[in-house]
Amino acid sequence: MSKQLDASAQGVYLITVTPFTDSGALDLASTDRMVDFCLEKGVTGLTVLGIMGEATKLTMEESRTYVKQVLARVNGKIPVVVGASAPGFAPMKELTDSVMDLGASGVMVAPPSTLRTDDQIVSYFQMVGETLGPQVPWCLQDHPVSTGVQMTANVILRILKNSPTCVMLKHEDWPGLAKLTAYRAASDKGEVKRFSILCGNGGGLFLPEELTRGADGAMTGFAYPEMMVDVVAAHARGDRERAHDLFDAYLPLAKYEQQAGVGLAVRKFLFQERGVIASDFVRKPGPKLSAQDVADIRFLVKRQEKRLRELG
Repeated sequence: MSKQLDASAQGVYLITVTPFTDSGALDLASTDRMVDFCLEKGVTGLTVLGIMGEATKLTMEESRTYVKQVLARVNGKIPVVVGASAPGFAPMKELTDSVMDLGASGVMVAPPSTLRTDDQIVSYFQMVGETLGPQVPWCLQDHPVSTGVQMTANVILRILKNSPTCVMLKHEDWPGLAKLTAYRAASDKGEVKRFSILCGNGGGLFLPEELTRGADGAMTGFAYPEMMVDVVAAHARGDRERAHDLFDAYLPLAKYEQQAGVGLAVRKFLFQERGVIASDFVRKPGPKLSAQDVADIRFLVKRQEKRLRELG
């Protein structure tokens, strides 16, 4: 049983990929290797069934099988958050109850693309809290690029005031530094409870700046999770220069992995190259890498390795 999610959460919650075999079936052996790899690299938590986890391409049964495998392998060592966004409240509740029974630490919910006004957004998340129930801590995902829903800082603060079980914000708006400053100012003044803020902007493309603005860490994916772990650790001990130097070494590859449409294929290819997963298969609709893409990636990896050696 993993520790329940709470407002003190910090560090790096890695968004996992979902490993498949070359024929597109769930690959549970690679899932175990991936969990071991993440633990070895020092992540603080895992987030499964996110957008980059191809959640919408899994059946309900596959989703449960995958979550069960991850939780069994994690074996309570670190918290596991499960993406529970759904078109309706009944499937959201069904998946949530199922994964919480299996030992998940909490769930993450994003707004559906149908929401238009501030009041609609606030009302929707009031219903999310009621649907999940008083025992389920949850994370609010603010990712307008994927949802099409714009939530201002004020709207998010209203949601947090209304929802005692919302303990974390996955902050993915871009640009979002001013929003981060507003959240921390509001909680510092006691206008809203202190809540955990983990950043997910493009594989952590603004991570050092977001940490400086008061983020508690990262919740995103990247084929080199040790980058986020080391950057967050350097920042926590007050070595801002080291945090930026490390970040800069990985930035070209992180940027390449953030290309719209092809990013997941890049991440899975790199995980396969690193021996973490057996296949880089992406379910349809999904991108395939060209020979030129692979050449680009290998060139960037070599440069990254050279820079890391120089930094020691």
